[in-house]
Amino acid sequence: MSNFVNRFGLWSGDQEKQAKELVRRLDSGEVDVVRFAFPDQHGILRGKTLVASEARDALWDGVNLTSTLLAKDTSHKTVFPVFSAGGGFAMEGFQGGADFTVVADPATFKVLPWSPRTGWVLCDAYMADGKPCPFATRQILQRAVKQLDELGLDFIAGLEVEFHVFKLDDPRLGLGDSGQPGEPPRVSLLSHGHQYLTELRYDRLDPVMELLRSNLIALGLPLRSLEIEYGPSQFELTFGPTAGVLPADTMVLLRSAIKQICQRAGYHATFMCRPKIPNVMSSGWHLHQSLRRKSDGVNAFMPEADGQDLSPLGLHYLGGLKEHACGAAALASPTINGYRRYRPFSLAPDRAIWARDNRGAMLRVLGGPGQKATRIENRVGEPTANPYLYLASQLFSGLDGIRHQTDPGPSADAPYETPAQQLPRSLGDALACLRADEMLNAQMGKTFVDYLCHIKEAEIARFNLDVSEWEHREYFDMF
Repeated sequence: MSNFVNRFGLWSGDQEKQAKELVRRLDSGEVDVVRFAFPDQHGILRGKTLVASEARDALWDGVNLTSTLLAKDTSHKTVFPVFSAGGGFAMEGFQGGADFTVVADPATFKVLPWSPRTGWVLCDAYMADGKPCPFATRQILQRAVKQLDELGLDFIAGLEVEFHVFKLDDPRLGLGDSGQPGEPPRVSLLSHGHQYLTELRYDRLDPVMELLRSNLIALGLPLRSLEIEYGPSQFELTFGPTAGVLPADTMVLLRSAIKQICQRAGYHATFMCRPKIPNVMSSGWHLHQSLRRKSDGVNAFMPEADGQDLSPLGLHYLGGLKEHACGAAALASPTINGYRRYRPFSLAPDRAIWARDNRGAMLRVLGGPGQKATRIENRVGEPTANPYLYLASQLFSGLDGIRHQTDPGPSADAPYETPAQQLPRSLGDALACLRADEMLNAQMGKTFVDYLCHIKEAEIARFNLDVSEWEHREYFDMF
């Protein structure tokens, strides 16, 4: 049979079986439509919705999308000259806004509990010749996981994600509110802040928590806890550890799901790091990570002797994370707004250091001998990060540390006072660090790094053209 998947051998044997089971479910009439979702360069889901009868064939034929989707910044503006030679990407296959093809990963199929009779499946992107799309971020993480496979190790990660939920007062859908981007909605608080983890505050927000809990559990996500965070209308969810690419798949679906669930119920959820809301607190994404031996399923970071923080392999992995922290910063915190978070003594890191169970350090080491949950928590990320790039940056950095047996140095018990390399303080500085990191360029591909930096630099250029409220207040009367 000459279809796209079989012609280029894109599925494993397990995926073939999963696709046949999915066809059985489609034929049974379980859903009316299927959303074919592709995580773009920003970790935002894009794609097409097909009626179930068409979705059946599209599993093997793929779904064509316009390549200009790969050329867009966070305002959805196309920042490459797509009608020039090579489509502005300096490579074949993108000229003139040509199509690329997304192919479903049948293992990811879900039925969306908030949208009646709607299926959803995550897709990977390919060029017309069947080669992986060079700008497809999910496949970058898949490459990193494959390198770890060759060492007989699994990547294990748990998610700890902060975000805000507000009451939606006005969606700003007047004729004059449209734009690129449009006017943000007007919102009000669901709770005052600063009563961190109080039961009273939780109970007041129980209707929202239950709405999220029931839908996320129905979606099959490994939800562990629901918490009221420190700031007004700020929430935190934590998720149990999963392996390989699955933690990133979980994060992509989680963000989209929460925004959709809240919107339908009259709320506005945002993963923006620091909204312009009075008394707001910044939101972070803390990534808990370890490696597991395939041979016996044992945590490879767990030390054997008392007094050790990590195994030798874990220490080398930690050393790699520390050494490439500045180069990886733009992948963990990819927005201009995210750098508003890095303030001394704020529970957000400002330098590349590690420490034993210290929330002021970028890399917090937890566990010890006999503790199966021994792990490294990276506290540098913001919740807007593309999870495939964030996790890939961790794996590539950690693997580099293992290969070179990098020494992470001693624990920094005073993380805001210990001399160490400062993390980038702006997105522009972070992009310069990424361009200068030879290892990350080699592992992620220099073509991809140049592509991503071009998009993010276009966002910075737009930002610098706007006159801010601060500038107007500072200079308008004085000069």
